[in-house]
Amino acid sequence: MAERKERLVLSILEFLEASIADGTVSAEDKDGIEVAVQCIGEAFGVDASDEATRKRLSIKPATLPSIFDVYMKTRQKVQTSQDSSTTSPAPQAAQRGSSAEDKAAAEAHKQAGNAKMSAKDYPAAIAEYTHAIALDPSNPVYYSNRAAAYSSSGDHNMAVADAEKAIEVDPKFVKAYHRLGHAHYCLKSYKEAASAFGKGLELEPNNANLKSGRDNALARVASNPSTPEPDPSGLSSRGAGGSGGGGGGGFADVLSSLGGGGAAGGGPGGFDLASLMQNPALMSMAQQMMANGGLENMMRNPAINNMMNRLQTGGGMPSMAELMSDPTMRQMAESFRNAQGGSGAGQGTGQ
Repeated sequence: MAERKERLVLSILEFLEASIADGTVSAEDKDGIEVAVQCIGEAFGVDASDEATRKRLSIKPATLPSIFDVYMKTRQKVQTSQDSSTTSPAPQAAQRGSSAEDKAAAEAHKQAGNAKMSAKDYPAAIAEYTHAIALDPSNPVYYSNRAAAYSSSGDHNMAVADAEKAIEVDPKFVKAYHRLGHAHYCLKSYKEAASAFGKGLELEPNNANLKSGRDNALARVASNPSTPEPDPSGLSSRGAGGSGGGGGGGFADVLSSLGGGGAAGGGPGGFDLASLMQNPALMSMAQQMMANGGLENMMRNPAINNMMNRLQTGGGMPSMAELMSDPTMRQMAESFRNAQGGSGAGQGTGQ
């Protein structure tokens, strides 16, 4: 039996024993409860009288009643939030339902979620943000962070839902519009992406990431008026490598993961890929890298992994100084520069 179930059995046995000790169970029922403790322990192979077993499986300082209390409070808060959303604005209702202790606990879960995001443990990050939301549904940051975690795990449909919820909670929370635009872009819903980035710019006109995202989404709309319907799986930006064709094949998929881009128009993270993807010499070199395993090795580089994680979580592009401080990045940049010069395509450097 799994240890998780053994812990549950021991918690039940401890609850029954505590009920005998504190007088919850009457004297005439004591013998029956003691027999029940023995039978349950034998049935599940958990000996509550063994000190080593107790030490291994104990959930202290928590107890079964305390865990149940937390569940009931969380359930009540979620239900209250859902019911009140139909009669009053979500932020005010949520604020009335969360105590200072709840908000402090929610913030702790958010910090834990951020740590999981840094470790690329996206399911665990989603779970932490979900706990934070249950404790304090009035904070748009928690929905926005969970949207980033969903996008990073490839579930862009869920990211759209959370970004929209963050905006519902606080329509002036700018980062939520970036999350929403990014998720729509990854789903190839370029018109919706442009709209989301544009609404964010109405609140923060000088936001470079929102400007870049809007421009790239509009470029996609202009280059392909018959934009395909959104991918219902939400996994459209995580294509399998594939062999390189005229449009870059698997290399384009890899580039798109830097922030939801593709060939023409670049990605919403501020990285314009159009000139790269239209340059024959660069694409030939890229396809050669894929064929000999060079691209896979490159993606193991910590600097590139860090750049991808920052883009996917809305942190923006690292500076050129940061990129060029890594020897592999310097070598790759030199290769691109040589290939670009050889093709005669005098493109400027990216942002």
